[in-house]
This record gives sequence, C-alpha cells and structure tokens, in this order.
Amino acid sequence: MNYYVTDNTGAAVALNDIPEVSYAAFYEDLRVKLSDAGYHAAHYFALPSGDRMRFFLLLLDDAERRVLITSHATDYYDETALPSLTALHPQMHPFERDISERYGIRFDGMPWPKPLRFPAGRYDRRSSIENYPFYTMEGRSLHEVNVGPIHAGVIEPGAFRFICNGEQVLHLEIALGYQHRDVETAFETTANRLRQMCLAESVAGDSAFARAVEKLARREIPAALECERAAALELERMAMQIADTGALCMDVGYQLGQVASEALRTMTINTTQAWCGNRFGKGLIRPLGTDHPLTAEKAAMIRANVREIARRYDQVRRDIKSSPSLLARFEQCGIVPRDEMQRIGGVGQAARASGLARDIRTSHPWGVFAGALRHESIVKTHGDVMARLMVRCREVLQSAEYIDRLLDLHGQECGNAGHPCPDYAAPLAPSSLAFGLVEGWRGETCHVLLTDAEGRIAAARIKDPSLHNWLALALAVRGEGISDFPICNKSFNLSYCGHDL
Repeated sequence: MNYYVTDNTGAAVALNDIPEVSYAAFYEDLRVKLSDAGYHAAHYFALPSGDRMRFFLLLLDDAERRVLITSHATDYYDETALPSLTALHPQMHPFERDISERYGIRFDGMPWPKPLRFPAGRYDRRSSIENYPFYTMEGRSLHEVNVGPIHAGVIEPGAFRFICNGEQVLHLEIALGYQHRDVETAFETTANRLRQMCLAESVAGDSAFARAVEKLARREIPAALECERAAALELERMAMQIADTGALCMDVGYQLGQVASEALRTMTINTTQAWCGNRFGKGLIRPLGTDHPLTAEKAAMIRANVREIARRYDQVRRDIKSSPSLLARFEQCGIVPRDEMQRIGGVGQAARASGLARDIRTSHPWGVFAGALRHESIVKTHGDVMARLMVRCREVLQSAEYIDRLLDLHGQECGNAGHPCPDYAAPLAPSSLAFGLVEGWRGETCHVLLTDAEGRIAAARIKDPSLHNWLALALAVRGEGISDFPICNKSFNLSYCGHDL
C-alpha cells in the first residue's frame, strides 16, 4: 500500500503528496501491520473535504523509525458502513469511536460502538452523557458500584462503573466527556499564534505544537534551543514522576515517602519557576524562539538543584524498596500483561512497565534525542503497580542525568548562536500537514496541524497518551479487590481532560 514515508524530524507534507487509497487496501494493510508490535497508530482521524470525508492515518514504524502517512476517502453522505479495524486491533477503538461521534461514520463489526466523549457538535444529538450505555452483567451474586462523576477535591469529572462479585472486580467501565472543551476548534478559529501556543501548553504538548508549527514554517531552530527544550521536558518529567511517587505512598499510608516526595516535587517545580517565572513551565516553549533564554547563571542553578533532588530522591526510592508493607500492596497488584498492553495501543511508562518498550525518544527521536543524546528506555516486565512505580523512580534519576548532560551541551552550543525571539507571524506552508510527536511524562503526545490554501491552520487534531491508557486501567483492576482501585488508578495517573479535548 502507498504511504508517504517520513520521520519525526521531517518537514511538513503537502496534502496532495499524501496518497489516497481504497478502504479495502487500507484495511488489509493495517490488518497485517498492526499485528506486529513494531507498528502502532499515532493518529487516525477524519476531516470534511468538500463533498467528501477524508481520513488520515499516521502509522509509526518503531523498528525503522519511520512515520507512514496515508489516507482514504468516502463521499460525505455515503452511509455505507466501513469494516471495523477495532474488531481485530483494539488500539483503533478510540479513533473509530471519535470518527463515529463527530461525523456519523459507521464501522461494521465495531465491538464497542459507544461515544468516546460528548462534544457539543456531536453527530447524534440524541446521545448524551445521561444515557451513556454502560455495560451490564446479570447474576444474583453480582452488584454494581458507581463512583463519580463528581469526585472529592479538584479533579476532573469521570464515571467509574464497577461490576463486582463480592469485593472482586469483574469489570470496570470508564465514561469521560463531562466537560468537553472543544480545544481543537479553538485552535482553528483563531489566527493568533500566541493564543494557539497558550492553548497548547494548557492541554499538554506545547513542544509538540511548536514543532508542528516550525515544520509548517520550514525553519530550523538552533541547537542550543533544542537543548533548552529537552532540559525543560526532562525537568517536567522529574516533577511529575516524583509527584506520582508521593501520591502512591499516600494511598497506602506510607507518610515518609509521601512528604519526602512532595518536598522534592516542590523543589523541582520551583526550579522551573526560577527559570521562566512559572512553576509549570508556561511561557517557556514558544515557536521559533524563546522569551526565557537559559543563561549561565540559570544553568548553574538548575544543575545544582537537579543534582540535590536526584540524591535525595534516590534515598526515597531505596526506602520504598525496603518497606515490606508497601511491597505487599504494590507487587502483583493491577497487572497488565505485555500482550494486552500492545493490543490496546498502550504508551508511556505504563507500557514500559509491562515490557512494551514504547518511547518516542528512542523509536522516533527528534531534536537533541536524534543527535547528541541517545536515549535508552527503562523497561520492566511485571506490569504491576510496583513496576509502574519503579519505572517512574528510574526515570527521575535518568532525567536528572540527562539534564546534566544537556546543560553541558547547551554551554557548548550557546556560543555559536544567539537566542532567537519567538516568531508568531511566520508564514506557514499552504495546504499542508505537519505533526509534532514527543514523549511527554505520561507518554506519546501527538499534535497534527493541517493548513488551508492561504496557510492558516484549518484543523488541529491532538492525541493525549491517556486516550489509550484509560483502557489499561480498566484491565488492571480486573480480578482485584475494589479496595485496590485507588492505587491502580494512581499508578497510571491519567488525564481526564486530555481524553476530552
């Protein structure tokens, strides 16, 4: 089958250069390729194109580090059902459900034909969150437990429907979409590049969006700026993995690990604030330049802080591994086998904890990861809560080491060029597609931008890593006691709003 072949460092692609194939050829090729763990879909979406509906696929070839792009099309009012790929490869379920919900496209044999979320402009106006078709099971010994959608604290709404036999969970169904933001439409309805950038950093993936814009602008950024972005990404990874360590310790009453992790997480995000003025790094990533160049003084501060954080966190890690009561709760709990993680398209540290080495820094490197810094993924095989925690622990220490090396590289590169300012007015290639693909702290984040004939962003499609991994959580709790759900949930720490953009 025809593909446009590129990689994660490639330029934007003219829409006319993307092959358009028959759905029969598309289906047959993916039927084979997705059976191989070396392939998975980065994104699959549909867009109206005149009187037709055009479907775009970004398929990742992890072994060869290639990104394969293709498309197929149907008449806009064609009501013929397409054979469902989800029936063969469950990783396609969020994409097919999203296409059905937006445009009414039917997929024949789709085993889970339910809404993915509830956007205001959904095709079937009769479908609402109030009549969501939860799965049911019959049996005198069975009972249902409903948690949410409103939760204590400030977390996002989401409904968790458990079917239990006594304390044992037989099935968990997760319904999200109570607060649809329509962020993708907000990208499309403003020409203000700064506003688009602020939207991107509000939904995760600001560096992915910036890379897509830079590809459309056909401009390279200096090596020193690539080092800064990579350091910021790894600093964020440290902060969030440390925070998740503390949350897991809290859920089993291990107060020493909780308070130590909270203190170290605060130290990490305060380091980011000292760099750019915001603890969450907002304002740090901007297209084609930076408003917060990394000076020698700031670099020295970051290096000293990161080394101290890593030293103290390593002791927390050792204490966790030597706590029998904590190990008794985490080990052999919430297991997701590698084969199941592969089938559902799992990504990020959750996949790596199950032995599935999915990491964009390794398989589809970009920027400094494609050059001076060669990443080696940390992979565990047990697939349980403990494995997911240990991947986090090792990644904190690995990220600290990377930041040290990146600051060295930055010092070597910054003398070769100045610090360019952001460019929000750079013209974009017309009638083109560009993608940004990065390994965020939760996993693979993909932003796809398409421009119209005047070079304006006409469509934005965002895939958050949580889109796939929510199903991994549902699988993890099967057969477990319902009292273990909180630690299983924390071991994934997925995004409610990332599912609902």
